[in-house]
This record gives sequence, structure tokens and C-alpha cells, in this order.
Amino acid sequence: MVKGRGSVRELFVHPVKGLGAQPLDRVWLRPGGGMPNDRIFALARPDGGHRPGTRTGLSKKEFFALVSDHRLAGLDTHLDVESDVLTVRVAGHDVLKADLGTAEGAGAAVRFFTRVLDLPAGTAPVLAREPGRRFTDANALGDGPMNWLTVVNLASVRDLEARTGTTIDPKRFRANVLVDGLSAWSELDLVGQEFYLGGVRVRGVRRTKRCAATEVAPGTGLRDLPVVTLIQRTRGHHFMGIHVEVLTAGLLEKGGEVVVGSAPAGQRVG
Repeated sequence: MVKGRGSVRELFVHPVKGLGAQPLDRVWLRPGGGMPNDRIFALARPDGGHRPGTRTGLSKKEFFALVSDHRLAGLDTHLDVESDVLTVRVAGHDVLKADLGTAEGAGAAVRFFTRVLDLPAGTAPVLAREPGRRFTDANALGDGPMNWLTVVNLASVRDLEARTGTTIDPKRFRANVLVDGLSAWSELDLVGQEFYLGGVRVRGVRRTKRCAATEVAPGTGLRDLPVVTLIQRTRGHHFMGIHVEVLTAGLLEKGGEVVVGSAPAGQRVG
């Protein structure tokens, strides 16, 4: 059994699949409920498997995302999850402000991303939103997995930097939770084990296999670093971080204690 203590360093939500991370100070989690507002919108491929009303999981290949569409990372984006207003900035200037909850706003967003993605005439992304569903990469595995959170251990990122002589922005991995204080790569052995993120009990369920999306530098849209190759060369696998299932309701916040192999005072790891 892995043991250790650390802390929650950063929290992120990605309201639109493939677009920018939005930092959080705290978030209330519920059992099996996932990160609120994470990947609730997506830009689906018009010739793909998504259709309005789709209730089954789909591969990330069915959507425009960083694995194949690196230009998206060059946009500074923010979705107001209360109003559904998406703001896109480039070089410090607003280039789009659209209410995705209206036909007019959704149309403006589709036209904008058609230009960004340089799609051929007559082709446009489909703005996807299905109440109660998330367009996470684990969505393809089913309804439960679509609500898994992703956790990355900053010690593992630093170890990869040291072994490869590179500088790696942890936001390349588009995780919900960045933790620190645990031994490098020890998180990969947490699959099947329960532990605590702050006051929330979670279970490690799956190692996160990395893809070409990590090659893209956040904020620039440049595909500039072969991260998957670096992990494979130094570690012999393609994993960075894990997926976790939320088991208990509670507040997760920056600075919260990460407890592995034991329990916070007054709590018990089941």
C-alpha cells in the first residue's frame, strides 16, 4: 500500500473540451459526481458520431481537441458557468463574447471556431452540450467514468523535467487536481486504493495514458515538446497522473491535505 502526505496545489476546471483551463480556489464534490462544470461543452466533428441527444460515450476523436487541433491552445478562453457566456481573448483583446445558451451566441461561436480551425467551406463544428453529461476523455468508457477526476503529481512532472533537461508546464496534462509532497510516480500505484484529497475520500481507478495533446504548449498553440516520447524513454510507459472516483461529499480546496495510506483525524479509510 502506498503511503504519504502532501497537499493540493492547484485546482482546474475545463468547461469546454479542448479550450483553456480555469483555476479554482475550492469546489464542492459529491459522490460519483465529478468536477462541477468540467467538459460540459465540446466542439464535435460534423461527420462524427455525436448527434443532439446522444447519451452514449464517444471517443475524443469525435471532437476537435488538442490531440489534433493545436491551434485551440493559443486562445485565452473563459466560460462563465452561471451565464454560459464564453469569452475568447487573443493578445489581450476580446475576439469573441458569445452566450452559448442562445442560438445567436452558439452560432457566433461556431463561426469563430470554424475560422480558427481553418475548416473547409461548408464544414463547421457542432457545439455539443448534453445535460448531465461530460465530454471527458473517459466518457467513452461509460457514464461512471465520464465523472472521474484527473490528478497529476507535481513531483512526477519535476522528475521528468530533471531526467530530460526540459521545462514542462503541468497544465499540459489538463488535470483537475495538481498535488505535491508525494513521492515521484507513486500516484501510479494508487489505482485500487482509497485516499483523501482534502476532506474528500477518493479511489484511484485508472492510470492516465497520455497522448499527443501534451505536446502542445498552453497559451501558444505550438506543438513544441514530445512529452509522450519523453515519458516512454525515461519511464518505459505513457502514463502521467491517474483518474480518481469521488466516494464522499466534501469541500476540496487549494492547500488541502492529501493523505495516502492513513486518514485525517476523525476519519477512516474504508
